Parts: sequence; C-alpha cells; structure tokens
Amino acid sequence: MGSDEKDFLACCGSSKFAMEMASASPFKTLEDAITTARNIWFNKVDVHGWLEAFEAHPQIGKSPSPNHKSETSAQWSKGEQTTALATATGSSLLELSDWNAKYMQKFGFVFLICASGRSTSEILTELKKRYPNRPIIEFENAAQEQMKITELRLAKLFSTKAEAASTHDQQPMALKKKAEEDRVSIIGAHLTAPSQEPADKTSQISSRTRPPITTHVLDVSRGSPAVGMDVKLEMWMNEQSRPSFDKTDTGGWVMQGFSTTDKDGRSGQLMNIVDSVNPGIYRISFNTGKYCPGGFFPYVSLVFEIRETQKSEHFHVPLLFSPFSFTTYRGS
Repeated sequence: MGSDEKDFLACCGSSKFAMEMASASPFKTLEDAITTARNIWFNKVDVHGWLEAFEAHPQIGKSPSPNHKSETSAQWSKGEQTTALATATGSSLLELSDWNAKYMQKFGFVFLICASGRSTSEILTELKKRYPNRPIIEFENAAQEQMKITELRLAKLFSTKAEAASTHDQQPMALKKKAEEDRVSIIGAHLTAPSQEPADKTSQISSRTRPPITTHVLDVSRGSPAVGMDVKLEMWMNEQSRPSFDKTDTGGWVMQGFSTTDKDGRSGQLMNIVDSVNPGIYRISFNTGKYCPGGFFPYVSLVFEIRETQKSEHFHVPLLFSPFSFTTYRGS
C-alpha cells in the first residue's frame, strides 16, 4: 500500500509520525504497516509529537473543529463516537463535559480513549478511573490509546486504498469520486472491518437490535454474573496469512471494540450494529487475571471464524468462568 503524509496524518495527528510512515511506505500488508507504526510511534516520535497527535482529537462528546487539519480524521472521529452519542443523555453529556474539563486542567491534554463501540457511561467510568493517575502515568495511557486508534484507522486506510486501486480503471472519474466519498462516509460511521456491501445498502438502517457478536460472563464459583470484567474484540486483518496454532500470530489482530461487563455480566457494545458482519477470523479476550488475581488464568482468548454464509447470523460467545476452569460455547 502506497500512501502520502496526508493519509497517515488522518490515522495519527503527529506530523513526525506521518512523515516517517510516508517515508517507509509502501507496505505489502497491513501487518507490516502496523508493526512499522508501532515502532515509529513509541521509538521515534517525541513528546511534542505525542501532544500534537493528542490535540488532533476532539473531546469525547463534542464534534471536531471545522478547521481540523485532516478532514478524514475529523470524519473518523465522529464515527468513533457513534455509540457514545447514541447512548448519551443530556445529563450524561453534561457530566462528561465537566470531567473532560477537569482532566484537561490537570493533565494539559484531552482525555484520549479508543471510543469505538463504547457507551457514554463506559467512557465516563474510565475517565474517572484514570483521573487520579500521576501525569507521567496518564501520558503513557494516552499514548497507548492513540496507538489503538491508529491501528483501527490504518486498517481502514489499507482497505480503502486496496479497494480504490482495484476499481481505478473501471469507473469514470465522477463515479470514482462519488465512490471514494461513500467509502469515507461508511468508514467514519462504522469504524469496523471493511464493508463488502454497496454504499447504498450499507447506509440503510440495520434490522438488528444488537451487535452481531456479543458475550456474557458468568462466575460459576459464585453462582452469579461476573461484574466488571474487561472484554475486547479483535479481527484478523492480515490478508496474506491466517492465524495458526503453529505460528506466532502477533501483528495481524486489530481492535474492534472494548467494554467491561455490567451487573448482569454482559459486555457493552463490542462492535456496531450492522446487518451483515464482515466474514473473517475474530478473537474475543477476557481479562480474567484482573477480575480474579489469584486464579489460574491471566486471561482467556477465544478465536473463531465467521464464514461468508454466516454473515447475517448472530454470534453469542458466553464464558462460564471460575478461578481454575472455564467453559464456552456458541449461543444465540
């Protein structure tokens, strides 16, 4: 994939990051791009570059500035906050605004979190949890969250470039421009894996009432829901290979969503509500070590594949957990 600085600036607002990525481009695979991005972000971009990237993000709950230096980044930011805004109330938005202001006053930069798939209440909880941190700790937290966002956006950029290249010689100029605008709109609205449906179909209201992939955690040692367990959903995005039992599979996984189980043991939204889930290999991981520090499992990860013929189905992946054992199955 060949891209210029403008493309990479949409993924991460650091000029140094964009320049280094453009210099290292083109990338053969998404995995190569993400590996390079991580090295640049954590080893080559300095403190000023980190702050520059943080400043490119609007506060959670607010729209990007009209004079944002990257229009694509602004559209993606709006898409990343879709779930938060959909679950917000007037009072929760006011509370979020107050806490954002407190955070900014204490740390000097915007509260940064990979908001894709997270509700307003989840974001507020995380903000309050991180607020007592020392500045040096919170600076590192913000950098880690920026990297999560960058990985998601690189996946979108990689897909968009590949799709544009394949249709470059097949569309008249006007149609090509329209398709490009449609892709950006879809990406900004969903921020999930690449959609294979036409733009007019993707923009229709979904007939689902819940995301295609959900989970529910039960603590069988207590006979009750597991409350407060962190859960994340990832998708394998390396088109050149598949995750394998025999090979190290780091680098190809891209975050789709993160949540914490509620009082019923159910996670929040791990992905957007869409009619057709993108076929591919997914991994759902549970932070069992944090939930039960004295248990046997530091974490539990479940890998499963959704095939083309299953993209309209619902996949419920429950976890029945105790400190020294766990069981799972595909529910409905």
